[in-house]
Amino acid sequence: MRHLSTAYVRDHAARISHRRGSLHVKSSESTHRIPLESIDALVLMGGAQITTYALDACVRRGVRVAALRSNGAVRFVVSGPTGGNVHLRLAQSRVASDCSHALEISKTIVAAKLQSSRKVLERWARDEKDAAKAEWLTGRASRIGKRVMQLDDASTGDQVRGIEGDAARIHFGALGRAVESGEFAFQVRSRRPPRDPVNAMLGFCYAMLVTECIGAAESVGLDYQIGFLHRPRSGRPSLALDLAEELRAVTDRFVVSIVRRRQVVSDDFVSTPGGGVYLGDDGRQRLIARWEEHKETSLQHQLLGKRVGRWAVPSIQATLLARHLRADLPAYPPFVLS
Repeated sequence: MRHLSTAYVRDHAARISHRRGSLHVKSSESTHRIPLESIDALVLMGGAQITTYALDACVRRGVRVAALRSNGAVRFVVSGPTGGNVHLRLAQSRVASDCSHALEISKTIVAAKLQSSRKVLERWARDEKDAAKAEWLTGRASRIGKRVMQLDDASTGDQVRGIEGDAARIHFGALGRAVESGEFAFQVRSRRPPRDPVNAMLGFCYAMLVTECIGAAESVGLDYQIGFLHRPRSGRPSLALDLAEELRAVTDRFVVSIVRRRQVVSDDFVSTPGGGVYLGDDGRQRLIARWEEHKETSLQHQLLGKRVGRWAVPSIQATLLARHLRADLPAYPPFVLS
């Protein structure tokens, strides 16, 4: 199946090969041809296999290949040579090693995330017909707003992460109330494994968002493993996680909307003996279709002063960050939901 510029291979037994400028996806039921010139990303689910020739063709064409586990966690990402120049990556490393500068960027990212979270909660409160519940959601939005003010006094990265974690607990508590009108209940964020359908969707969407941010960082020449809020750690896409923070509230709003609209149902999920809950094949297909529609929606970008496609935000922010690291901008301007 293909949606817009991203091709998704959901069949665990699928094998992807390359012939005459196209990917050939052979599954247990059929074979599909995907012209490489029509896509910029390929996402493999579960155990789908891809040949080295197909990988080479994707790299040469600039098509990013990402493999996700059943819970949405990123297994690996393969892309072409890093763009930009070595001086940008050296500047990125210097800033990451400069505690005060890294702290400044971390505060900026978290402040933007919390402001967007507050606005999402206020929107949920306005949409709520129950006056008591709307007041409760408004109160939670106010509490998150106060956490933004606390960032001014944070003097270490750990303190910033502590404030962010505290605000996240408030946010997810409100998210649980926001989905009550749908089919699924949500009480607390759980990841390994996700314990309910809402957690399964959140984890899966976060993973797809991170793969977008990896591609955005690579496209402007940044090293997606060297972050500021998320400190560099072997194997972790720290900078991509930093960029993703600015769009987590938008992603949460998306998940709440499809739960409220009952665009996914209980039959779309499977449970494991260990208590994990994951999207089944049909549910994953439905969620991916909705996700691609979501990426085509527009958001107001405050710095640019105009609406831009949600799909473009990671690349815009990566570009702005690169300009700041090169000293073209005095500060990094984060994305804040209007």
